[in-house]
Amino acid sequence: MITEYAVMTEDHIDEDAIRRAGEILKKGGLVAFPTETVYGLGGDALNPESSKKIYAAKGRPSDNPLIVHICRLEDTEKIAREIPDVYYKLAEAFWPGPMTMILNKSDLVPNETTGGLGTVAIRFPSNKIAHALIEAEGGFIAAPSANRSGRPSPTVAQYCREDLDGRVEMIIDGGQVGIGVESTIVDLTEGRPTILRPGYITMEMLERVVGDVGIDKTIIDGTTAARPKAPGMKYRHYAPKGDLTIVEGNPEEVIAYINQKTAEAKAQGHRTGIICTDETRNRYSADSVKSAGTRSDEASIAHELFLILREFDDENIDIMYSEGFDESGIGMAVMNRLIKAAGHQIVTVRDGKVTKSAMPLRRDIDPKWNEA
Repeated sequence: MITEYAVMTEDHIDEDAIRRAGEILKKGGLVAFPTETVYGLGGDALNPESSKKIYAAKGRPSDNPLIVHICRLEDTEKIAREIPDVYYKLAEAFWPGPMTMILNKSDLVPNETTGGLGTVAIRFPSNKIAHALIEAEGGFIAAPSANRSGRPSPTVAQYCREDLDGRVEMIIDGGQVGIGVESTIVDLTEGRPTILRPGYITMEMLERVVGDVGIDKTIIDGTTAARPKAPGMKYRHYAPKGDLTIVEGNPEEVIAYINQKTAEAKAQGHRTGIICTDETRNRYSADSVKSAGTRSDEASIAHELFLILREFDDENIDIMYSEGFDESGIGMAVMNRLIKAAGHQIVTVRDGKVTKSAMPLRRDIDPKWNEA
């Protein structure tokens, strides 16, 4: 298969390319396209064969549900049933935008799209290119992230090309995305709104609109054998090719530990990488030291995380260490992705003791990081 490439921006949309992409989707083909979160791999959400092609192109387990992207709120009634009032309240507050909501599905949505579940995940993206493509397709695009399964999600089109060239009919290059982590997923089928995947829309933001909000325990527990209700809940995700370990604890001890382990790895012939922040970048030594941003702005860290993991792959980095980050606000999404990328390899260093730990959800970062 020869993959067509189209380059455009939200301010200058190539209408001819969008029409071609829409026709590809209508005929059961696949198109990678930008959203405000990460790039998505789109197929006709109502065509079971398209969903099968998405799973095949990504190498994705078929019980991992896909998200249906819409461009008109009223289209919800075609693909969902028993729609609660809270759905419209959240939609008014956060759509178009980086939030996905789970409802009971209608018969119009094939089981192939939902991973065999009786529920459907729905998102209304704000990216103008995504909106135009969904409209050109007819209104319903199933789209996970546009990467091979398990790899870091692409935030620029070059990594869609790396993973999917020859596997899809078209890739739309819309530049680097604005947010950098996937949408927040909220389950509305059990009464109490429950976060199944953290993202840019934080728990605090949701609570201001609807009150009490829960968090599914499998956000941190990667050992569950249960069928995943939303993307990213069961399988290892976002992983670079090399070995990644998260180190958290007292800042001075974290820095010393990472430098020690990196030096040991380099002495053994490994190429090493470190993920840190602007505040500590100059205190590390490795083959590649990358700042994800500043601790005063967790959104900046979310924006750079996947790109850094991909760049490490480009640089053939095989041993990586990352500082831990605060899990309040969007930091919860950052740590959720980072923990999965590390395969839950987490080390805590504090008061001279080194322990492996399962990092608890909503952990508060050591305030001394701001002084490091």
